Amino acid sequence: MLLLSAFSYHIVSIELFGAFFPLVTVNHTLFGVKTILITGASSGIGKATAVAFAQRGWNVVATMRDPRAGAELAAMGNVLVARLDVKDPATIAEAIEAGIARFGAIDMLLNNAGMNYFGAFEELTPAQVREIFDVNVVGVMDVTRAVLPHFRERGAGTVVNLTSASGLMAFPLQSLYVSTKHAVEGFSESLAYELATLNIGVKLIEPGLVKTNMTAKFETDVSATASISDYQQFTTHTIGLFEGMMAGDIPEASVVAGRIFEAATDGTNRLRYLVTDDVAPLVEMRESMPDEAFVSHMRSMFLPQQIGG
Repeated sequence: MLLLSAFSYHIVSIELFGAFFPLVTVNHTLFGVKTILITGASSGIGKATAVAFAQRGWNVVATMRDPRAGAELAAMGNVLVARLDVKDPATIAEAIEAGIARFGAIDMLLNNAGMNYFGAFEELTPAQVREIFDVNVVGVMDVTRAVLPHFRERGAGTVVNLTSASGLMAFPLQSLYVSTKHAVEGFSESLAYELATLNIGVKLIEPGLVKTNMTAKFETDVSATASISDYQQFTTHTIGLFEGMMAGDIPEASVVAGRIFEAATDGTNRLRYLVTDDVAPLVEMRESMPDEAFVSHMRSMFLPQQIGG
């Protein structure tokens, strides 16, 4: 008991043979256990990253709009599942407070929650434009703003923003998603300069294609939004290209989660991390070729002669 009094701790219980036995979950203590808060942790990369950090000894605040989707994560002793809707500031504050109350402090934020609308821009609605920016951009900013006072008070912290290779270049039928990821790239770089003197780091994780529910529904979503016949030939061609890429060696979310852990905990002030191999050649071309040469290359890939006329 004297030992426990030196630390912050949380008492929970488990049921064994019909009886409940108390367990003590050590919080942010002298043992150096760190805590990460992850948004959008109900599935995909968010869930896989929550598991990856928990298995490597971190405490995890796994947040999602509906905590009922986090039952599997909640069964892990060092994971707190909390409700957080990035469009609802009250839930953001409550999730952060719950994480601090449970684990004593938050060391790292992973802004993972995101969404996509596939299709030609003209076929997408103004409401869809506002929604995707509210989630992918404003949501990232609001969660970051809410956790920064805690980081400043502690004199340390790390903000990790999950963007995409789509934040470094553009792809057709994803104009809204590409726009939001470019926005988060710029926001994060600016933020990194602002926070450097406060011992608060900023990192950008930039995956390419990953096997998730979002990528799996590309063709279905594009077909559902298709309404203007002038785009049909181009859309059909682009879907074919995408299906060809998805048939390749695309990493599972768990593989990407492991790479996110390595990048987020490498102890450096490096800003950008490309964490999948599939887009590395394109990124290298983007960085090495003159701008117009790169755009011409991409245009020829998505608009071959037989389509362009």
